Amino acid sequence: MAKTFKVFIDGKEGTTGLKIYERFAKRSDIEIFQIDEDKRKNPEEKKKLIDASDFTFLCLPDAAAIESAALCTNSHTTIIDASTAHRTNPEWAYGFPELSADFRKKIETSKRIAVPGCYASGFIALGYPLVHSGIMPADYPVVIHAVSGYSGAGKKAIAQYEAEGRNPELDSPRLYALTQAHKHLPEMKIIAGLEYEPIFNPYVCDYFQGMTVTVGLHSRLLSKKCTMKDVHEMICAHYEGSNFVRVAPLMGEGVLGEPFIPANTLANTNMMEIFVYGNDDRIMLTSRFDNLGKGASGAAVQCLNIAMGIDETVSLV
Repeated sequence: MAKTFKVFIDGKEGTTGLKIYERFAKRSDIEIFQIDEDKRKNPEEKKKLIDASDFTFLCLPDAAAIESAALCTNSHTTIIDASTAHRTNPEWAYGFPELSADFRKKIETSKRIAVPGCYASGFIALGYPLVHSGIMPADYPVVIHAVSGYSGAGKKAIAQYEAEGRNPELDSPRLYALTQAHKHLPEMKIIAGLEYEPIFNPYVCDYFQGMTVTVGLHSRLLSKKCTMKDVHEMICAHYEGSNFVRVAPLMGEGVLGEPFIPANTLANTNMMEIFVYGNDDRIMLTSRFDNLGKGASGAAVQCLNIAMGIDETVSLV
């Protein structure tokens, strides 16, 4: 008889927690622990459920995630944290197994796993192989442009976007993180292997979910002479055999139906697509994925599957 794993989702009421919960709907190998509504913030009740679980997801603000992680005293329990709190902590596995065999191994063996941020996932998928292949120097002046559906902004923002008679400003893309202090910047720098934090320009847009993250390279500033084809071949080799990261053919005739990269085509999947385009002087890379999938709940469930020692694709589209 197959083993049943006990799972607690601390913060099930939030967007990421709900999506994780929904992904378990048809799984017979998971028993979900439920916390009484009036005890959701009771530390003693949460500690009891965390320690009784095999796996606990933290879908909480950073401070609350740190508090919940500290409640765990059972060495058997694996904590999978979807907040920003532990992503740059070397004692925690960083939950992007496609980056390297070492990342995957740490997810398999660690009792503490930090799920990557959505924007960070999109950039690190590009930046990590560029730096570690020796193509992009670690001190490269990286500039990132990104767009996201409004679902990534949380319950309050979702309510604003979906309200009748809303502010007309919400009809247009809105640039934010204007002080260059976005919470994903530290993991972008550290996990990708950069010496400096990049410039990061994110936009929240009037559609529900989906994300693109784009980085441009001036070939004259790279560590070695590279063409667009060289970069594409490196990215293809890096993600060869991946279940969830696929690299599109080198941009050209027939790759796209129209000369656009829409951001919402991978909604409700755990897939990420990478595009390489531009020209040999200015090489462009874009990752496209679901900010609620590979950028959040999908990545969390993928990490769970790996930590459980089962097929990483289970319950992921």
